[in-house]
Amino acid sequence: MTSLDTLSVTVASGGSVANDPLVRPTRAILDDLFGPLRSRAFAVRLWTGEIDTPESLPDPPFTLILHDAGSLRRMLLPPSELSMVEAYLHGDIDVEGELESASTLADSVAERLGSARALARVTRRLLALPSGGSGSVTDARRGRARARGRLHSRHRDSESNRFHYDTGNDFYSLWLDRKMVYSCAYFAPGVTSLDDAQTAKLDLICRKLRLKAGERLLDIGCGWGALVMHAAQHYGAIAHGVTLAPQQAARANERIAAAGLQDRCRVEVLDYRDLPATARYDKISSVGMAEHVGRSQIATYFATAFRLTKEGGLFLNHCIVDNGASPRALFTRRPLRWTLDRMWRRSEFIDRYVFPDFNLFPLSELIEAGEHAGFNARDAENLRDHYARTCRHWVHRLEDHHDEVVALIGESGYRVWRLYMAAGAHQHASGANGIVQVLFAKPRRDGSTGVPLTRDDIYAA
Repeated sequence: MTSLDTLSVTVASGGSVANDPLVRPTRAILDDLFGPLRSRAFAVRLWTGEIDTPESLPDPPFTLILHDAGSLRRMLLPPSELSMVEAYLHGDIDVEGELESASTLADSVAERLGSARALARVTRRLLALPSGGSGSVTDARRGRARARGRLHSRHRDSESNRFHYDTGNDFYSLWLDRKMVYSCAYFAPGVTSLDDAQTAKLDLICRKLRLKAGERLLDIGCGWGALVMHAAQHYGAIAHGVTLAPQQAARANERIAAAGLQDRCRVEVLDYRDLPATARYDKISSVGMAEHVGRSQIATYFATAFRLTKEGGLFLNHCIVDNGASPRALFTRRPLRWTLDRMWRRSEFIDRYVFPDFNLFPLSELIEAGEHAGFNARDAENLRDHYARTCRHWVHRLEDHHDEVVALIGESGYRVWRLYMAAGAHQHASGANGIVQVLFAKPRRDGSTGVPLTRDDIYAA
């Protein structure tokens, strides 16, 4: 149990330690979960108004707020990452300050509950706290996803896509860049703004594809059409984008018409698996799409891309990858690793609240699947530091538009998106995830691909 002489306690309002007998057991649980106060990198505000701040860290990056004596119980029974997430979504707990820094809390709990003894001790103490109470967030316009049908069937993929994107174009336009690019930006030297970094990313993809005037480009999962428009405007490509989101396609085609590009690019609502068997493209891009393909369909995904690519053509696959450095890895050293890993319910937050059926592959599996389909892997670049920075831009822009976001999707929806993007920044900054652009080539019959010997042309001014 924590002794008071290790605490830096500020009474903001309300009572004192002596007035509420549940303060001490709560502090004991906090010690179990996050270590003694002096070793923590955050503050805790109790329901009494008291704020526990490490003496060595007078200005911590964030403060964990417990709204009542039962907050910790609702946050950690059952003990899982999903319980912690839902406690924040429902307003049982709050975070003031940097939510990205607070994303480390789940890692700490996962590590400290990695044995049956620790789990039993914390569970006993949690059960001694009140079971009543409710969160402060009652606006639940956006609930859990209810995906139906066979996993990664066309119907289910379409439903999952609608769950994510039916929040609407107005919502996304609040925090994305002007071109509405919903993927990792590229912060080239001297580039600091999100708008410039997203334009730099679009250009990087076109340069990696060695796109030339008159070539046919297919963009699988094209979003709001930024890449097909960039390719047509700046490289003279004949660009075709496909998406499962009708609202995206409608906005994309409005923008294409406004720019006078109807003769060079178009976007349609179509599953990539339903592209005509006779269609052929010089170059293909897929940006932020492979995460939604699923293990059962990854061979089909690459086989389809291979079929659609002309001989000597290129396919650039850009997606998030699982580096295996997640909290799950913490359990591999424990006797109960499989049970604990299952109980922790990692990634269920995204699956239930953000994008159902989301699935990350290790990079090795993606390259193996691509080469098994017939491609040659010619280049790979990990942009994970760029994505951490991109997510931070998105979080700050979302926070700046809090009231407008809440008007569109409610407070609970706002919290879902704030946490999703803050956790994304943490996952990429910590190395748990990467985001990799792999350039695949479809060789000609003599084995040649036409890919230059060096990367110099990509980075030439």
